[in-house]
Amino acid sequence: MRTAGGGKQDGVAASGESVPDLVRTRWGVRLTDPLPARFEEPGWSYEEKVPRGCPACGGELHSLRRPYESQGRVYRYVAVVCPSCPAAYALADLGVKTYDKLMGHSGWAKASTPAPAAKPNPGRDADDAWEMLLGPCPTGDEPGGLTIRPIHASPGATLRPAPGPARIIASNLTSPWPSWPADLPLPADPELRLLYWCKVTDPHWRPSFEAVDAAEDIRVIMPDGPEFDALRAYLADEDIPYRCARHWQESEVVGTVSDSGYRTDLVAWPVRSGPLPAAPVAGPGAHAARDAFALQWDALEELPEDADDAYVPVADLVPPGWSRFLKYPTFNPAQADAVPAILENDGNVLVVAPTGAGKTPVGMVAALKANAQGRKAAWLVPQRSLTDELDHELDLWRSNGLSVVRLTGEYAVDAELIRKADIWVATTEKFEAICRTGSLRDALADVGCLVVDEVHLLGDPGRGPVLEALLARVGEDTGQVRVVGLSATVANADEVADWLGARLVRTTWRPTRLIWQIPVPAASTNSDRGARAAARTRAAVRQVRTIADEGGSALVFCGSKRGVRMTALALAEERGARTKGVDKDDPEAVERLCSLAGVRIHYRDWPYKREAEQAFRNREANALVATSTVAAGVNLPARAVVVRDTEIGLDRVEVSMVQQMFGRAGRVGAGEREGWAFLLTDGTDRPEWQARLAAGYTVRSRIRERLPDHLLAEAVQGRVRTLREAENWWTRTLSSHQGNESFDPLYDAVDFLTEARYLRRSPGLEDDDTLVATELGTLTSRFMLATDLADELSDALRAAPVPQDPDAAEQLLTALLATHLPNLEQAQFTDRARAVLLRVLRNGGHLDPPDPEAGGAPARPADEPVAAGDLARAALLLVAHSPKVFRSRSPYVLGIPSESLTGIYEESQRYLAWLGAQGPLGTVHPWAAVVAADLAARIRWRELGPRRGAGRLLWICEQMATAPLAARLVPQMWRAARKRGIGAPDWPGTTPPNGCALPAQRYRQLLAERTTGALLTPGPDGVLVRGCPRGATVRLWDGTSVELHPVERAAVELPYPRPAPDDPEGGHRGAVVFTRSDHLATGWLAAYNGLA
Repeated sequence: MRTAGGGKQDGVAASGESVPDLVRTRWGVRLTDPLPARFEEPGWSYEEKVPRGCPACGGELHSLRRPYESQGRVYRYVAVVCPSCPAAYALADLGVKTYDKLMGHSGWAKASTPAPAAKPNPGRDADDAWEMLLGPCPTGDEPGGLTIRPIHASPGATLRPAPGPARIIASNLTSPWPSWPADLPLPADPELRLLYWCKVTDPHWRPSFEAVDAAEDIRVIMPDGPEFDALRAYLADEDIPYRCARHWQESEVVGTVSDSGYRTDLVAWPVRSGPLPAAPVAGPGAHAARDAFALQWDALEELPEDADDAYVPVADLVPPGWSRFLKYPTFNPAQADAVPAILENDGNVLVVAPTGAGKTPVGMVAALKANAQGRKAAWLVPQRSLTDELDHELDLWRSNGLSVVRLTGEYAVDAELIRKADIWVATTEKFEAICRTGSLRDALADVGCLVVDEVHLLGDPGRGPVLEALLARVGEDTGQVRVVGLSATVANADEVADWLGARLVRTTWRPTRLIWQIPVPAASTNSDRGARAAARTRAAVRQVRTIADEGGSALVFCGSKRGVRMTALALAEERGARTKGVDKDDPEAVERLCSLAGVRIHYRDWPYKREAEQAFRNREANALVATSTVAAGVNLPARAVVVRDTEIGLDRVEVSMVQQMFGRAGRVGAGEREGWAFLLTDGTDRPEWQARLAAGYTVRSRIRERLPDHLLAEAVQGRVRTLREAENWWTRTLSSHQGNESFDPLYDAVDFLTEARYLRRSPGLEDDDTLVATELGTLTSRFMLATDLADELSDALRAAPVPQDPDAAEQLLTALLATHLPNLEQAQFTDRARAVLLRVLRNGGHLDPPDPEAGGAPARPADEPVAAGDLARAALLLVAHSPKVFRSRSPYVLGIPSESLTGIYEESQRYLAWLGAQGPLGTVHPWAAVVAADLAARIRWRELGPRRGAGRLLWICEQMATAPLAARLVPQMWRAARKRGIGAPDWPGTTPPNGCALPAQRYRQLLAERTTGALLTPGPDGVLVRGCPRGATVRLWDGTSVELHPVERAAVELPYPRPAPDDPEGGHRGAVVFTRSDHLATGWLAAYNGLA
């Protein structure tokens, strides 16, 4: 490809060049070192710059790619070149397995951001960009012209425009044009109307005569207080349209007409308090201000007096007999629009309505229709907390004879109960786990309707990929399962509906009018992050006071737990509480002070969150300060919502989350018809947020970020058995539907899964490779693990030294978990928790420091800096070495709220259980499997205070209790066994102990799965093995060399493997016998055979 000038276009190589040829042509250097044979072959082309430095010289790296064909499919080799050295590398030389890993994409493969919907000219240069952003630049002498005066000012300064005709002052220019977020569209067309739109908070303000005469569209929004009566009368006399709102706080003029009546390009003039006025905004920011004004104007339209007439009796729309399953006697307008679409046929339906519009009854009608047809319904929700509310709503169904079963991570349910239930209520992750469980897969065939709540979360980076993969799978069974999606308002609802093959029912109705604003707290422009946060806290306090003074309630959303506590204490102090000197990390003290002042706190691991919900619902508290969990998972409406932060940690809050927060504004059923929402932001960010709220939330696929996980899941379920079937599956994803049609990410995922030993790939018929999940792949998928994290953890274990005692093993294993699992590495703690966990870390997981007189030394120097993951590691070591601290029924562990540690323990327990289950497979070193299995059981049942070696006894207690009854029966059987001195599952006889919930035959099968009776007698050159149960395997090792031997009951002498010549661990030997679920070891690993 060549440009008009005849030269080669940057980034595109002529076809036929080898890597050395391309490097010489592009950079004028020669590669002299030996190269892989494929680098010498023709067909390479330049791809892009690589975001990492050369391992040899630190210089820039660039990627080249070459297509090749295998089994009728086209793939692409990768070469990475450093022109500075010069040198060329393969991916393996740089320690990565895939091209996406090389490019540094998070998780797996970062999906490319789709192009925005606007249509800017792609050929603009810098001057054109100025024109797009600031409009044409006539001279200042032209009537109505804009004078662009570039100036230099001290950093952070906001400058007052000079008197005279309207001027835009652009200061502190560090780039050719002001930045605008890449995910927001530039304006497609200039504003041609003569606009003069004003938001006013000054009752003495009057529009200029010149502007009124020149404008063809003039509008005013103002507060509704009596002090504005004179302004309202003036505007009415002048025939100027206006609308009023309580609690109105924004001041801004948006228009193409200056106060002097001259025509201008579109400009927004925010008016803010402070020593200096706000700078004007042009370009995309002005267009955003215009669009935001239009939305706010429409929201203030006069409410109809006969709103109740739009409600429709339930009996008018649903078949006879269904009314008793529905809580309310009427459908609201949004429901009345959607219900006929549900009942008319069995096709997929997507219902899009604002938060608070009442989408749940629509889903209920869909579930009732499936039940009437003799099919089950599955209702998917994104969070456990939402299953609480939905499960409570469905109590009415239980009382009318329908069977409802709840499926979440914290509720284990009998498989037979699942099969018999009429409706399942599940988190998306739990439903996906059932799909991956072979024993329950047959029950899925009876599901006739899948109700997906909050389906717009397809665009969520965490939950979106799981939901997308699930819906793509359901889409394969066209006509078998009906999908009814319930979504908040999204900008691309048509696109999502088209992907689902669904009829779109869209409504803007909500039970209360929502009035939202983006006020800017009064803070100096050059203030630091802490000062700006304090200004937002003061502004939030003022907003809540205004609402509370008129008898209303308010929700305040903060971006961090610490921000929640600080804001709650500020509210309490404003109400007279004495907060000086209070420890902000002491939950009891904070809760006591705040609750007495009518302020409550809510976030995931706040010990008093249930009490907070109840108090806020009962109006015992009129202020609730929370993180985003309330917006996404708990239905707690209030008269007003204040969003204090636009960031969660270092990440910007998604506009979909802000919309959900706003949706809580307005108390339905309390006779109120209006709700107020305030998004507090810095002045420089305000135009961007106006644009985001005006544009709305656009659902974009995120499945590429976790593509290997979901491809593997399809292979485990037998839905993808060949490469062609994988390609067909990819075409059914939302990502492909949105234009990502290339199979390259899919092929990269297959390569990664094959290299990581999760998939086995082999040539098949008709040039189509077969793909089969390995035992390790099946195990990884059923544990719902991130394949890349699991692979990295496995690599780290293989590279680690073989420990020589239990303490070293647990120290090593917890360190690897804490540094390879992001949820552990990035875990946040209060200052109080940090101090406690650092002390635990210094003591090696013990509460008290080692005794120097006994030769003990601290496990960690006191002055060693804290590294990422250290505090999570301390939390794991606390379970390993100080289990007694968990026996108390207190909601605290050493003064740390127990729930704040829950996420760490749940994540680590899954990966440890996965490592432990690999013992019989031989895919990790035996020491890692034994120690991980024991530690996983101790973490799960930490409230029992189990010591090292308790894992085997806990395992058999779990099996005897069965999953649905484990929470109640395991503690009973554990305590009974320990009272009798039993520390391992090696008792004689076949009579089940008290509390065993297994049938007699299954109990006998369980006994046969034990390693009880196996004897391992180490010798100088091997191990004598006797009495092993049928199907057992024995793994022997010498250093890092490991061998696996199937054995039977007959005695057999097994030799140790020969260690590698350069293995520093050579000479350290051991043996373990594994059954499917049990183990028995020699040497130092015998500490995990049972409790003494």
